[in-house]
Amino acid sequence: EVLVDHSSLDISRWAVNRVFYNGQYYRDMVQLESAYVQGRISVEKVRKAPRDGDFSSMKPRAPSAALFPLQYEPQGPRYSIRNNHVLFQAWSFAFGMSVNTGLRLFDIRHKGERVAYEIGIQEALSVYGSNCPGGMSTRYMDGSFGIGRYTSPLVRGVDCPYSATYVDTHSLFETLSPSKRKASLCIFEQNLGSPLRRHYSNLQSLYYGGLVNSALVVRSIATVGNHDYVWDFIFYQNGAIEGKVQATGYASSSFLHGDGLRYGNRVWEHTLGTIRTHSINYKVDLDVGGVKNSLVAHDMAFEMVRAPWSPEQQIERPRLTKKVLDTEDQAAFRLQSKIPRYIYFAANSKNKWGHQRGYRIQITSFAGDHVPEASSMERAISWARYQLAVTRRKEEEPTSTSIYNQNDPWTPTVTFANFINNETITNEDLVAWITTGFLHIPHSEDIPNTVTVGNSVGFLLRPYNYYDLDPSIYSHDGVFFTSEQDFTACEINPIACLPKTASCLPNFPPFTYDGFQNM
Repeated sequence: EVLVDHSSLDISRWAVNRVFYNGQYYRDMVQLESAYVQGRISVEKVRKAPRDGDFSSMKPRAPSAALFPLQYEPQGPRYSIRNNHVLFQAWSFAFGMSVNTGLRLFDIRHKGERVAYEIGIQEALSVYGSNCPGGMSTRYMDGSFGIGRYTSPLVRGVDCPYSATYVDTHSLFETLSPSKRKASLCIFEQNLGSPLRRHYSNLQSLYYGGLVNSALVVRSIATVGNHDYVWDFIFYQNGAIEGKVQATGYASSSFLHGDGLRYGNRVWEHTLGTIRTHSINYKVDLDVGGVKNSLVAHDMAFEMVRAPWSPEQQIERPRLTKKVLDTEDQAAFRLQSKIPRYIYFAANSKNKWGHQRGYRIQITSFAGDHVPEASSMERAISWARYQLAVTRRKEEEPTSTSIYNQNDPWTPTVTFANFINNETITNEDLVAWITTGFLHIPHSEDIPNTVTVGNSVGFLLRPYNYYDLDPSIYSHDGVFFTSEQDFTACEINPIACLPKTASCLPNFPPFTYDGFQNM
């Protein structure tokens, strides 16, 4: 590895300042060559990698066999797309692709009422450890490279269901004319294979009631260098929205030497899979029952009481705790700190039962530790200090970071920590900044590729007293029958009609792929 000083605009003044080989540092290439000639270097001989990629090849090791299960819509898609506007059951929203931050949504409405003004990715950060200089100094801020710019063309039937709707995206980046990536975004309705809700009654009355968990998915996949990020926004029939990212691709590595096992696992003959953290930041601009919202926390505590019917007995019962978070400082939750388990944007309006209508934020994360704040570059990624921070919405604070923070993290263009200045957030237009992530210690099963299983994090936005009852009860997909009904009759149970209505194989379009065109 070489350290190059390229600070001058005059390339003749560029120079190699340091050379690293097999655990030793040298002043320059001349000193390295001299030490080699004199036999003072421990030389590690590495066989030339075969052209087929050897252990890193993704070519299947087994022949094709029986076809995997497919999903299709027996009567065609139940969603519609017009330009960038999507309608699905009670949902409507617009989608876009930022060249820097990737997939984002606008004007998200449920049953005609706006739930969120904007939901979108802000940044994907990776911080690496290693005993090699390149590895230990790596801090990738993928927005700088362009999450949207590196959105990949999707492979039908693998990256998304075969029958999904595939949409082209366009970007303007380092050229005077826009570029098009064909089929780089997909939209599909997915049967998740489990009930959204159900109940079977065999006490007194005999009946079954249930609803298939079918949701709309908007997906893009960005390949930024070695990593592939699968970005999903998912719309459920009960009014919930999920933002999810799944990580896959190749694990970055270092040459294994010395005390390398302090920084990861050996995954091949000379390869150290280096430890790293992944942190993902989202902007969630909720408008719950209007623009003006407050932030409320509900949780639980046990209280000890004497049983009213038997005072000598003590009962430990859980009770509800409530707190309004009045300021930005109160609403900034550090990464590993305890956060209220029910935290929600509350509207000024109430539901039928007298509760403030709200949307709850529920985060799924296995994040590693944040870079110490004493670090000279930490302010460039200060958004990662917080698993959740809620601030007033301001036009001058549109993003939590900047594309310029990668190359000059010591004097960052945007410092998210400055957004939090103890302003009141009661009955204001608010934005939630959500950070989710995971610690990745590569292991032998990451060869040749990291799998998405277990590497999925994100958040849910769930109605909390927003409605008077679960809105999915109005879904056309509901199933209900009693012991006294003929549950084999289509008019009683539409599932009974599937052998007639969905038994034919669909006409799948021919397979095409444009990922290798116009590179």
